[in-house]
Order: sequence, then structure tokens, then C-alpha cells
Amino acid sequence: MAALTLFRQGHPLAAAAEQRRQLLPRADETPFEEKLAEANLFPLLATHIDTLQVNVGKMCNQTCHHCHVDAGPDRREIMTLKTMQHCLTAMESAKIGTLDVTGGAPEMNPNFRWFVSRARELGRHVIDRCNLTILLAPGFTDMPEFLAANHVEVVASLPCYTESTVDKQRGDGVFDKSIRAIRRLNDLGYGHDAALPLSLVYNPGGASLPPPQATLEATYKRELAERHGICFTRLFTIANMPISRFLDDLQKSGKYENYMQKLIAAFNPVAAGNVMCRSLVSVGWDGQLFDCDFNQMLDLRIGHIRDFNATTFATRAILTAQHCYGCTAGAGSSCTGAVVI
Repeated sequence: MAALTLFRQGHPLAAAAEQRRQLLPRADETPFEEKLAEANLFPLLATHIDTLQVNVGKMCNQTCHHCHVDAGPDRREIMTLKTMQHCLTAMESAKIGTLDVTGGAPEMNPNFRWFVSRARELGRHVIDRCNLTILLAPGFTDMPEFLAANHVEVVASLPCYTESTVDKQRGDGVFDKSIRAIRRLNDLGYGHDAALPLSLVYNPGGASLPPPQATLEATYKRELAERHGICFTRLFTIANMPISRFLDDLQKSGKYENYMQKLIAAFNPVAAGNVMCRSLVSVGWDGQLFDCDFNQMLDLRIGHIRDFNATTFATRAILTAQHCYGCTAGAGSSCTGAVVI
């Protein structure tokens, strides 16, 4: 425990972390770092960098209840072309193979197409984290063709295969628009052609853990095919993180303590050893660097993209706190779904 205390006190971001109350263990909670220590994973270290995940802005055409980014139509934070160029330079210098573009609705950044095209010219795999409904919005109806032409992988949120559940979480009419958008993507080859993968994302509607990913994927494929005649490549199951809007909902409903205890009880050392932050660096809309997208939303900074140093970041000690239980419970949770299959 002495080493644990010294590490937390000596970490350059420890003071900032201590100021964020939602990261602090409650009296009845086990500190996340203690669980890591028991699993011989403390301090948690990065192993390499194969993905640069870039949030190009918080503007979105939707306002989802579970959104940890707090994105919406009224947000104006947008990444500049200069910062995008810094990202591409970092990818080239560090030989990072995947550009994972997020938002908000990332397509709403006016330089989105330039960013994607340039990354593809560099031979990088590009992921677009799409909310689907943006593909039907005025000014974006040709986006599916652009994505297909550039062989961009589409990862899209669809938290259920039923209309009522999706609309409750994401807004009235979202399910119908999502199905229409998936049909358009299917027509272009997405979900059929191996070169055009379409991944859907499930997250629970409340304070529960995702069911087994493989089982739920089979159900999704059957139900969506039978009900709507659509297909997709794979399903990612992602746990709701106890931060931002979801944290507010947990606290307002009095479910925070129960949810945290559920996550803590389900801590899986194997999942902890395979968390996404060990092979990923997250970039905020303003170029600030973070260990992951969730730490980004908590403003736990580790540098800036213009000063990116591949050697330093590929072996860095990762800043952890109580919200990290969300990624290490059960089969684990990452931006590419369960980490224990």
C-alpha cells in the first residue's frame, strides 16, 4: 500500500484527480488501484499504441440520455484543421495504424471529410463512430457514399433491436431513422462486404451490466433481419460509465451506490489486463491528450497532441480511478466491446 500511495501522490495528474469527487472511492468502496494491485497490474502501464482515438467535436444532432460526452446541438466545441494535422503527424511518426474518429456526431465537423481522406491516403484504417441519424440529415445524405468510397469502418450505436427501448434512450423517432440509415449502408455493401464492416453498439438502458456479447449479437442479427431485413458485421457491448449524464441519472435515482457495488463485485483481472487504454491514446477536440475517452470527459490530461512523443506515451503509467470499474467488470468493456470472449 505504501507504493500505491506514493504513486498516486507522485503522479503528475494526481492532484487534478483528487479534485473530481466522482472519482473518489466512497467509504464502502474498494479503491480501483487496490484491485489492480491484487491482480499484479498496478501501476497499469500502456503496452503500445495501435489506435489514436480523436474526438473532433461535441456538436451532435441528438441528445442521448446515456451520453458520457454530454454532446448535443447546442455544443460548439469543434477541432480545427491544424489540430487534425497534428494528429496525422503523430500517427505517421509513431506508425499508429488506426484512426478512430468520434464526437458528438463527428461528421458535423466541417473538416471531417478532409481528415478521413488524408488518413486513408496515409494507409491508415479509419473508424467513424456514427449515430446513424446524421446520415439522413440535410447536408449529410451523401455521407454513406463517402464512407464507402474510402472504406471507412462504421461503428454505430443501436442500444436495442426494439423501437421503444432505443427511442427511450436516444429520443423519439431515432430507431426508425437508424433502421433507414442501416438500409442505406447495407445497399452500399456495409455488413455484406468484408471491406465495409458495420459494427453496432449496445449499451444497457440502466444500471446493469451488458449480457454476453456473442449471445446478444446472435439475437440482434436474427431480430433485425426478421423484422427489418437489415444486417451488420458484429456487435459491441459497452457498459455505461458512471460519469457525466449517466452519473447524474444514477445519483438522481438513488442507484449510484448499488451500481458501483455491482461493478466492483464483477471486477475481472483478465479484463483489467486487456483494457483499451493500454494500446490507445485519446485526443480531445482541442488537442489535449488523455488515456481514454472517459478520462477525456473528466479532463484528466496527459499532454497535448502537438508535443506527442511515441516512446513516452507507449509506455506511460495510466491514470485510473473509480470509473475504471466500468471497463473491468464481467467480460470487460471497451470501444470495441467486450475484452474477454
